[in-house]
Amino acid sequence: MKPQLLLAAALLTCSGLAAAARPAYYVAEFQPAGNESIRPYSAAVENTFKPYGGRFIVRGGEADVKEGFGVQGRLVMIKFDSLAQAQAWYQSPAYQQIIPIRQRAGNSRTYIVEGLEE
Repeated sequence: MKPQLLLAAALLTCSGLAAAARPAYYVAEFQPAGNESIRPYSAAVENTFKPYGGRFIVRGGEADVKEGFGVQGRLVMIKFDSLAQAQAWYQSPAYQQIIPIRQRAGNSRTYIVEGLEE
């Protein structure tokens, strides 16, 4: 890299103008239809998001509800390094191929949300 570009990058970083890392999270609540038809999706999903830097941070587990109705079904959260990575994963052919399996296996509420700077 040219010395001028390195200096400009250093100045931006020191001045706080450089973009800070903002992770993104895929969040899903899944209510199974009562059978084991989600198993093929569960077995395949991790291989679809790993190439995009995704990693499970919540995959089921007990929720300690403090107020309101709480989680409806099973809660899943996948962390990505950026909103762009999360969106690219969601739109990827590999993930699009398995979405119908999840949809047939029960009811879902899913979304991607951008997190705070780290």
